[in-house]
Amino acid sequence: MKSTLPQRDSASWSTDIVQGGRHAWTFDLGPGYLGPPLLPVDLLRSAYESAFDRFDSAALTYGADPGALPLRQALASRLSETDGVHCDPDEVVITAGTTQALALLSTSIATPGDIVLVAAETYDLARLIFVDAGLTVVSVAVDADGVVPEQLTRQIAETRRAGGTLAFVYLTPTFANPTGIVYPADRRRELLNVARDHSVTIVEDDAYADTGFEGAQPTTMSGLAGRKGVIRLGSFSKSLGPGLRLGWMVADREVALETTARGSFVSGGCVNHTTSLAVLSVLDCQYEDHRGELQTALRARRNALVDSLSGRLGSTLELSVPSGGFFLWVGIAGATDEDSLIDAAAAAGIGVAPGSRYTGRTTSATPRIRLSYSYNDPASLAQAGHTLAEAWLPLSTKGRS
Repeated sequence: MKSTLPQRDSASWSTDIVQGGRHAWTFDLGPGYLGPPLLPVDLLRSAYESAFDRFDSAALTYGADPGALPLRQALASRLSETDGVHCDPDEVVITAGTTQALALLSTSIATPGDIVLVAAETYDLARLIFVDAGLTVVSVAVDADGVVPEQLTRQIAETRRAGGTLAFVYLTPTFANPTGIVYPADRRRELLNVARDHSVTIVEDDAYADTGFEGAQPTTMSGLAGRKGVIRLGSFSKSLGPGLRLGWMVADREVALETTARGSFVSGGCVNHTTSLAVLSVLDCQYEDHRGELQTALRARRNALVDSLSGRLGSTLELSVPSGGFFLWVGIAGATDEDSLIDAAAAAGIGVAPGSRYTGRTTSATPRIRLSYSYNDPASLAQAGHTLAEAWLPLSTKGRS
């Protein structure tokens, strides 16, 4: 079978074309997106041709407000199977990725001054989206399995006791950014029970769902809840490419109607009509084959980075190895200062993402660094990991002994 993962480089990735442009580092482990070889250019080129063959000029006019029905039907069928609970196409809204979905929810089911509860370690740009909408972001403590139910209960009570209004709880329970963890099924149920008992909506950001490469994933929180009290977000950015700006939201009909009644939908219809019809062609034919190849590639990349780091740092490397997603959430035993880790990496020509970006804290007892393995190829990651380990070794307990 011909690979759908073309061999390409980043020569055309200038700042005039691409966000951030080409990277100045020898190796950049910061980007949370797929590198050029993993972007299925040929597959999507063919998909656009198929969309025009099938829909002709209808592919270039305004789309139906919630998105083209054929795509919503395809997604509803897929979600019904993966979640184990029926999904109606009328509950699916096509969005410009999860970013737009979060922005929509921040203004449609929340009002300025409302409070959003998030995991203490969470996607930094989600925080920014909420703040841009005038919402207050409050962190909830986490452990190795995700948000701690007792802490969520406490924070809900404290918020309401202080007279605050809760908009929703934002969670990424599957291959979370930045930690890469997967909330176990029992933890998901416990959090759902807390939300149900306190009449709080959960927004489940499932952007990385299709990147799992080891073992079965727990049923989504939306599926466990029978889609009651949970709004689920999904995206093709992590599997087909972020430039598509294509995602979806699954919510009850009332929320779906509320979001598509916004001016941005009424004025222009579906936010990404032409691309959505192209992706429909991919879903109909080759998506599962592509996803399998992508998962294999991501596993090889993860292994290369983990092996090169652990081979030199040994037990001083604090890491829970992820089974999917794009990231390692790394700590170094003995290192007590985030800046020293970042500076040592930079001096070695390695770009990394500061952990404080995701925690909202500039210091912590155990500083963490987010490393991405989605952008670079395995050989580059092996070299980057070895170089980074050498740079960090003097800061570790192993290097000081």
